[in-house]
Amino acid sequence: MNLGRTMAVSGLTALLATAAFCTGPEPPPAGKGSEARAPITESNGALNHNAPPELARFGFLIGRWDCEARIKGEGEAWETFPATWTGRYVLEGHAIMDEYRMTRPGGELIVLGVNIRAYDPARQTWTMKWLNALGGTWVDLGPEDLGGVSLEDDAIRYVLKEPLAAHPLTRATYFDISGQLFRWRGERSQDGAAWEEFMRIDCRRVE
Repeated sequence: MNLGRTMAVSGLTALLATAAFCTGPEPPPAGKGSEARAPITESNGALNHNAPPELARFGFLIGRWDCEARIKGEGEAWETFPATWTGRYVLEGHAIMDEYRMTRPGGELIVLGVNIRAYDPARQTWTMKWLNALGGTWVDLGPEDLGGVSLEDDAIRYVLKEPLAAHPLTRATYFDISGQLFRWRGERSQDGAAWEEFMRIDCRRVE
């Protein structure tokens, strides 16, 4: 894969681009049934009982995940890359921070960054950003002018503006969410009407 193209794709991971056991009242699950809840350890933090319960919709990310990322390269061929996803509650349980890293099969780092996720109960909106550590740039995830964050029983979806990729818009979808598995799908668009899948990440829980 062309490295420049891969790094352009990393803007997408602006995922890259989403319930857990917590203190206080039980939050709504991220997926179907209690199997979607992530185990909480001291190192993972915990949802603060004063935090908005909506934050737990991304609580399935808490913990460590081994992932396989597939990216559509030149000539419509799909290429596979190893990746990891690690999430924890931060800021005394009022936000979630999850790190995504992807390498070449030989170990060369090509994507590295963190998502910061919080919920504004007054406006009933999500505040989420992706920090591309290799480029030093921020990207807004699911801004209101692009439709915000769509929460369904078995999927979470949002759109973001791409700062680097050839396509201006990426739609990120988290689906097949359970306690041991989740999948992420990236679709690209030039106009926000027609979408084409160009990236898929399958993640399995390590801890």
